[in-house]
Amino acid sequence: MIPCLDVRDGRVVKGVQFQNLRDAGDPVQLARAYEEQGADELVILDVSATPEGRGHAVDTVSAVRSVLSIPLTVGGGVRTEADARRLLDAGADKVAVNSAAVRDPTLLTRLAERFGRQCVVLSLDAARTDHGWQPVVRSGVERVPQDAIAWAVEATERGAGEILLTSWDRDGTRSGYDLPLLTAVSDAVRVPVIASGGADSADHLIAALRAGASAVLAASIFHDDDTTVAALKDALAAAGLETRR
Repeated sequence: MIPCLDVRDGRVVKGVQFQNLRDAGDPVQLARAYEEQGADELVILDVSATPEGRGHAVDTVSAVRSVLSIPLTVGGGVRTEADARRLLDAGADKVAVNSAAVRDPTLLTRLAERFGRQCVVLSLDAARTDHGWQPVVRSGVERVPQDAIAWAVEATERGAGEILLTSWDRDGTRSGYDLPLLTAVSDAVRVPVIASGGADSADHLIAALRAGASAVLAASIFHDDDTTVAALKDALAAAGLETRR
């Protein structure tokens, strides 16, 4: 169970399909609350770093790490090994890359060789097409003319040890995860796949895990106080799914 903090200018934000972002709170306060509720990991994504052509706001990572003891994945603006090193030094356990890896897939190999595969997460934002899915980069601004499933396979072969898979079509809609996308990627790779984009209920999380996801990520349902990590874990356990306690 992984809450996600999309961060811009030091504040947590949330939108629909990466647009029309609204303020959702203070990242330090939310990180502390989610760990207390039983979150297994936390993800921070700087949603404006790549479009603005800058690195991740390292001070936000440091502030969150100061109150957090669970694993932390950080993404946004990671273009080089030096960018990754700064985030790891600030308290990240793993770094997530999207746009830069699409432009230069060798970045995944360089990161894996320097920091270990367990440290490298491919952040794959995928949008539906008439024939499947294609990657979306630059915070949803640009679509890449290649097959998202093939890219997931290539990325893991190059060094990604985990895939954070977000359905662009479902992001922020609270209409459920894209289960066919989840199954297609999970069946194609041998690394953990985290489901992201569209969660609204425990049933959605259960469906994602049964579709092949190794973990489930959510944001809006937590930020809007509709439920808690603990309540969702109880629901998953009642459905017969193994959860960490």
